[in-house]
Amino acid sequence: MHPDFPRRVLAPAIDGLLEATVVLSFTDIGPMVRRRLFGWQDLDTLRMEDRVVLITGGSSGLGRATAERLARMGAAVRLLVRDRTKGERVQETLRRTMPTADVEVYTADLSDLGSVRAATAQILEREPRLDVLVNNAGALLAERQLSVDGFEMTLATMVLGPFALTQGLGELLERTAAAHGTTRVINVSSGGMYTQGLHLDDLQMEHGQYRGSVAYARAKRAQVVLTERWARRWRDRGIVVHAMHPGWADTPGIAAGLPRFGTLIGPRLRSPEEGADTIVWLAASPDAIRSTGRFWLDRRPRSIVRLPGTAVPAHDAERLWDTCVRLTTEGVDAPG
Repeated sequence: MHPDFPRRVLAPAIDGLLEATVVLSFTDIGPMVRRRLFGWQDLDTLRMEDRVVLITGGSSGLGRATAERLARMGAAVRLLVRDRTKGERVQETLRRTMPTADVEVYTADLSDLGSVRAATAQILEREPRLDVLVNNAGALLAERQLSVDGFEMTLATMVLGPFALTQGLGELLERTAAAHGTTRVINVSSGGMYTQGLHLDDLQMEHGQYRGSVAYARAKRAQVVLTERWARRWRDRGIVVHAMHPGWADTPGIAAGLPRFGTLIGPRLRSPEEGADTIVWLAASPDAIRSTGRFWLDRRPRSIVRLPGTAVPAHDAERLWDTCVRLTTEGVDAPG
């Protein structure tokens, strides 16, 4: 018997039991146990010199933790933020703590397609390569709002804006892959997406009572569905696309959008660094490009369906893709 046989058998079994509990899996207990089960590689041994990483929502929470870790690993970090002042504070901090850090700031409001297009054009003009795109920015709103383009704000910020950005940077990702090897797109989703399927006939949540947490979960489901679509389309272009969820992490989004939840879980919330661990691993590890189109938690691929009625048929996934193409290229086609 191979000496690693017990670990190879027991570790996945224990991980599966942990995942089934949800609470233990999503809190800080998850990475604490899995790090020991699977002997996680130290991220600092994965070097990122000469690679360029663009992170949306990089001024706080998971985005900032990701930026800090990747900069420490040698990556050139590009922050795409809505508030330039906040982005420049992160830039200043990183340069002060790491004098050789290569950090630049771009601005865009992801809910505003014109702003996204302008930022995309600026990135294409200034950056000769892009190795990793991390779509991390998001928002959980208490009340229904409309974007400047007339879209429901959660859909605009977390689905349409990132879609337009990713599509717009696809050529740069492909050119970089051709010159330097596989490039990566990482979509930061949420475990909340498990509670929702797609609602293609009411994407903008115009009917019934609006609930911000439901809009958020539906948008996160859409991100995972689009990840699979990109993976299929870009498989032969040298671009790997994955989605992940960070577990329940102590971020400004939790504090502002789900204060009761944050209070209830309290000390068991993951730190931003623990939540960002899989983002960084997906950005840097050679193991992460052996597959594409998967959904990850704690460095392991996970099922995308837990509850009945939330699976998304292939034809609905294509409808979502086509809808995103139409709405990001033609604008609003119906009242908000």
